[in-house]
Order: sequence, then C-alpha cells, then structure tokens
Amino acid sequence: MVVFGRDCGFCHRMKTRRDLLKLSIGSTLASAATPVPAASQLASRVIDVHTHFYDPARPQGVPWPSKGSPVYRPVYPKDWLAQAGRFGIRETVVVEASPLIEDNDWILNLAEKEKSIVGFVGNVSPTSTDFATQIKRLASNELFRGIRVNGKVVAENIDSADFIAAMKLMADSNLSLDVNGLSNFDAVASLAEKVSALRIVINHCGNCGDAQKITTTWKDGITACARRANVTCKVSALMEMTQTPPGKAPTDTAYYQPVLDHLWERFGQDRLLYASNWPVSDKGAGYEVIVKVAGEFASSKGVEFAEKFFWKNSLAAYRWIERK
Repeated sequence: MVVFGRDCGFCHRMKTRRDLLKLSIGSTLASAATPVPAASQLASRVIDVHTHFYDPARPQGVPWPSKGSPVYRPVYPKDWLAQAGRFGIRETVVVEASPLIEDNDWILNLAEKEKSIVGFVGNVSPTSTDFATQIKRLASNELFRGIRVNGKVVAENIDSADFIAAMKLMADSNLSLDVNGLSNFDAVASLAEKVSALRIVINHCGNCGDAQKITTTWKDGITACARRANVTCKVSALMEMTQTPPGKAPTDTAYYQPVLDHLWERFGQDRLLYASNWPVSDKGAGYEVIVKVAGEFASSKGVEFAEKFFWKNSLAAYRWIERK
C-alpha cells in the first residue's frame, strides 16, 4: 500500500515532484476498504489539524461526548495513530471540545510524552472574567496554539469592546481562533476585519451540511469570510454531515465536489487545510475514506497545492511546533 509521509522510501526515490504528480494522476484507486489515495505521493508531510482525545474513564469524566454516543470511549493518540498511521500520517493538531479549563491541561500534559501532537487548540471562554489570565498561563506552553469557540459566541459578542480586546490579546499572543458551528458568517467576516492580525480558522467547511444540498446562504457566507486574508478553512467533517446512516457516507469524491469546488474557488491553494475530525468522523466513514477524498481533491489541483494543503497552510495558520 502506498502511504503518505516523509519516510516513504518510494517517494524519496522519485526523481522530481512532477514525476510524482504524473504518477498520482495515473494511479488506479482501489476500493475504500483498501485505498491507494492518488495524492499519497504528492506531499512530503501530512498534518491532521483536527483530532479529539479524551477519556470518559477519568474520575471527573468528560462533558463531551455524551454517554450513549458511539464515540463515548477512551480515545488517545495511539488510537488515532492506529488509523492515520496506515497512511504515514503521524502528526496532529488536537482541538479541545470540552469547556472545562482543566481539560486544556490534560491535553497539554498528554502532549508532553506524545510527540505526535504538534499543536493544541484549547477551549477557553473569551467572555470569562479570567480569560486573559488563563490565556497567558496556557500560552506559556509552546504547544498551545489557540482556542476554539462556537460561531454563536462570535455573533453575540462582535460589538463588545471586551470581546474585541480578548481577540486582540489572542493576536498579540500569536494564537489562532478556531470557529465551530458556524451560522453567522457576517460576524466572522467582521471579526476578521476588526482584528486583522488574528488568524481565524473555520472548522468543518463552515458547516456546509450535506454536500449535495448546499445552500446559497452557505455559499455566500463562505464568500464573505474568504474575502478576509486572515481567514482559512479546514476541509473536514464532510462525511458526517451527509444525510446517510452512521458510517455509511458516500466514498466517491464526486459526491463532495460541490463543497470542494466552492472552497477552492473562494480560498484558493493557500488557505485550505487538511483535517479529519477523528474520531467523530467515524460517524460518517472510516479514516481511509477521508484520506481517499482528500487525496483525490488535492491531486486534481497539482503538486504545489497538495504540499500546501497537507501541511504548509496549517503551519501558517497555527504556527505548530516541531517535535524532536
């Protein structure tokens, strides 16, 4: 099986990147069960910039995911590596879904020994009275690269001087802002304009929904956000947003093309990031389907985009850390 990654001996033996592109485009894809992604020869490195790690068995439990959820189980880097490692993907930026301050520390402590974690997007409420104190404390760890908020928080506070001050602190601290659950695109575009030094990362394709049923509202919203040079977008969660039974999302890249085409047209090759949303992604399809769709999308745009999409753009967005 051909894999992603820097240590792929086959890739190193190829003469030029143009050779790689010719090879990838000419490759025959196997089924989703035994994928051979067309773009797997294109990138010298792959960073998955959206994974979640947690353990419901801890004494305090976890506020997310809820009991009864198919992803309510201990999830550690070794579990992700068992999936992503099959394709030579061994580095990730973790995103914290829990609102508990102590869960930020749990991930940072985990990252001390887990070298696959090159960055961490935490969860700290920007409207809390101790926001500045917590951000300064957490940012003392170089792996802490930003926070994630719900789009509703941005919409409700966009005219608040305190909120804008919190966002300016983020920018001054060289941290990014992930926006999840996006519905009010204008608020995000406004924030990007008001705090132009803040790097904003839209999660999960801006909540596009089922790729075969995208709306004018979503398309116009993406267009508005993409006008701001400090906004980037993760190509993630495509499968779990389909209106199909759990684990049965389509494996054909063409199914997702309406979303991929619009994101490409608006963000171009410099502001799209590869991400999986694992293990939540399992609700849609296995990791091999994510790799297959991402690989075919990247290979259709050429070598330069593949290299940027799979790692260079995320370095610009997050300033993640090289681990030794």
